[in-house]
Amino acid sequence: MDIIADLHIHSRYSRATGKDLNLQNLERYALIKGVDLLGTGDFTHPKWIDEIKENLTEDDTGILRSKNGYPFVLQSELSLIYSQEGKGRRVHLVLLAPNLGVVRQITDYLLTKGRIDYDGRPIFGIPCPEFTESIKKISNDIEIIPAHVWTPWFGLFGSNGGFDSVEEAFKDQAKHIFALETGLSSDPPMNWRLSKLDRFSLVSTSDLHSYWPWRIGREATIFDMDLTYDNIIKALRTKEGLGGTIEVDPNYGKYHFTGHRNCNVCLDPKRSRDLKDICPVCGKKMTVGVLERVDELADRPEGYRPKNSKPFKSLIPLSEILSKLLGKAVATNAVWKEYNNLISHFKSEFNIMLNVPEEEIAKASNTKIAEMIIRNREGRVEIHPGYDGEYGIPIFSDEDRKTIKKSDVRVMQKQTSIGDF
Repeated sequence: MDIIADLHIHSRYSRATGKDLNLQNLERYALIKGVDLLGTGDFTHPKWIDEIKENLTEDDTGILRSKNGYPFVLQSELSLIYSQEGKGRRVHLVLLAPNLGVVRQITDYLLTKGRIDYDGRPIFGIPCPEFTESIKKISNDIEIIPAHVWTPWFGLFGSNGGFDSVEEAFKDQAKHIFALETGLSSDPPMNWRLSKLDRFSLVSTSDLHSYWPWRIGREATIFDMDLTYDNIIKALRTKEGLGGTIEVDPNYGKYHFTGHRNCNVCLDPKRSRDLKDICPVCGKKMTVGVLERVDELADRPEGYRPKNSKPFKSLIPLSEILSKLLGKAVATNAVWKEYNNLISHFKSEFNIMLNVPEEEIAKASNTKIAEMIIRNREGRVEIHPGYDGEYGIPIFSDEDRKTIKKSDVRVMQKQTSIGDF
């Protein structure tokens, strides 16, 4: 059976999260979104692991369940910051663990290296090879997944301090890396351009810092299997049972294009390379975006698709669509009213976005909303690319175009990859 999983989340003990980010709200909004399985997030944090133990129960399949039976997998994220070959490295890793006993051993190991109580995503100065070797000595059932691998600041391949390959980062321990989290600013076709990534499972997650439906499950991984921890690990390591991913259009991600937000400069790879990544307004170095970094490392042309590649679907969150069409902020009463109306008719957001016929949506709501949901489903929503920490902007009408800052438009006039600017 298909299981939509979001296996990289955070608790309220991580930085930049709200006090109401608890297991009960995560479960509630996962069901509304249509997410069938969640990571627990932050299992290294002492207060959060106590809440996990209090609210979730382990079973013999490696899955933890709430009092209502909702499933979770033990998951956390770490930040490794260190120097290698004279260059500063910053790599975020997602960990999956088979049981609470193994989590205790991971925590005991980390306590020999530093503190774990100040953030749900703690920082350690441990090189990737050393960390991986130590973790695998605890249990081979622990899965290590490099997180948002293309993000400029903390991704494995990021333009600021990243590596050019998994092998460069993990050395002889690369044999233990089977999956890569692609992040919001890249999608499978971008990763397919690198032949050296063919052996890896490409997974997507939300990396949420909020349980709201425009965050939870905004990216997700689909498994086709019976739900057990062992089956999840098998799917990640062999691709058997890995059904594909749900993505946002990579233009929506905060680092898709190269740019400099202080100057409202947003550039496609060709133009940014022509400028040697120097901002044409202020003369400072820009943040090199994911698309440019992929171009730099790719050995295949755009449009290449490897054999046996997994399917994917690109979707903008429903709340974002309603916000645009209603002309209201995403968290306003007007947007919530229409969102809840649709959920009351069709059970979950993913069901609405992926399955419900247009005429049924129109009957429950209106033709304009129904049309835009279908355009979204079919990948026909244009997005002004995100850059330098700014999310991309969905463009549903000519009026939307006017909201884009004039300096953005001026810089992008000569590029043709996103439409008729």
